[in-house]
Amino acid sequence: MTQRWHNWARSAESHPAIEVQPRTIDQVIASVQRARETGHTAKPIGASHSFSAIGATDGVRIDLSRLRGLVSADTQRGQVTLWGGTHLWEIPSILEPLGLALENMGDIDRQTITGATQTGTHGTGLGFGGISTQIVGATIVTGTGELLTVSETEHRELLPAVALGLGALGVLVTVTLQCVPRFLLDVVEAPAKFDEVRESFVERSKAVDHFEFYWFPHTEGVRTKTNTRVPYDGPGQDSEAQPLSPVSRFVDEELANNVTLGTLLFLQRFAPGSTPSINRMIEGVSSRRTYTDVSHRVFVTHRRVRFREMEYSVPLEAVPEALSEIRAVIDRRGLKISFPLEVRSAAADDLMMSTAHGRASGYIAVHRYWRDDHTEYFREAEAILAAHDGRPHWGKMHTQTADALRVRYPRFEDFIAIRDRLDPDRVFANPYLDRVLGTSSDSANPQQL
Repeated sequence: MTQRWHNWARSAESHPAIEVQPRTIDQVIASVQRARETGHTAKPIGASHSFSAIGATDGVRIDLSRLRGLVSADTQRGQVTLWGGTHLWEIPSILEPLGLALENMGDIDRQTITGATQTGTHGTGLGFGGISTQIVGATIVTGTGELLTVSETEHRELLPAVALGLGALGVLVTVTLQCVPRFLLDVVEAPAKFDEVRESFVERSKAVDHFEFYWFPHTEGVRTKTNTRVPYDGPGQDSEAQPLSPVSRFVDEELANNVTLGTLLFLQRFAPGSTPSINRMIEGVSSRRTYTDVSHRVFVTHRRVRFREMEYSVPLEAVPEALSEIRAVIDRRGLKISFPLEVRSAAADDLMMSTAHGRASGYIAVHRYWRDDHTEYFREAEAILAAHDGRPHWGKMHTQTADALRVRYPRFEDFIAIRDRLDPDRVFANPYLDRVLGTSSDSANPQQL
């Protein structure tokens, strides 16, 4: 028996029967075939940064950490092919010498490219889809041990499923991304009133390239972040960047977001009644600032304070009302919430299991310090968000089941049909996928590996 596995948030764990670290595609194929022959399940794992149990397995854990880096690049088309175990934080150093960048990113970059895309990780901006929408090709080891190439010219019909496949279709050993020319972001961070921003969220999101805001419960203020894209013509344009100074970045990201926040969250566990006052104190020191930097240094924030998260996509126009209801339930239940809510948006897309499938979407994420009991808060927030036709982020905590999700995803059954084709024996199943996608009628009795 290998060591117990747990995710970053300590919200999921499992006990894999065996762990393998393949160095080649052939070794990935052999691992899948061995699992299938012995009646075990298999699960590829990246950085274990999902808050849900989507990566848990008691079967064969396939660690992709040795399949990392650049496979090939087509600079004329702006496309790069990466090994599936490549971390998001490694990608800028690969793309910058090519004059390229990811079109959009989330605010955390600890995930692998396959882990991020298979769970539907996204950033913010109504003109931009999640990271999965940047996938234009992949090679995948299916549940039958077949190596399949999916691209705009080969098995194209599978791409809307494979690009965001929940880890249910196979092991993505490589992904090909459509990148964009390198660019800068002009940033404006500013305090504002909660009700004003809540009511104008849709208009603000439509008016700029990237808009998001954070709200500390028990306060009347929020912190907004507006990013405007600026073309980057080459190294000579470095002079146009006006990034935060190393001292300012250290104070903001390390002292404020990690050391101070972590200390306050720990102390509030023992004095929860102090939470509203502390949140109002944090709100009171929020100030306006502007800067310009290369895209990935703006999108990403380094977060070391451990937390748990639930996030839902709702129709864009539903965001203001959903936020009002969440604030009301916090007050009504007397909840003491120390972590801020994060509110973002994304463009509609055509990926089968995307939370933004077929609709411009707003995203509301709620968090709790990992040592706090999240149960009541997440339950109340989830009920509100689900009632607004909400779709849960696949990599975040939620309680939805296949019966509920089937009616929220127009192509749910199409995805299941592709799953039946690529993984008929459910080699890549686990309890999480059984809950959100349904179980197979077939059962197997695991033999010894």
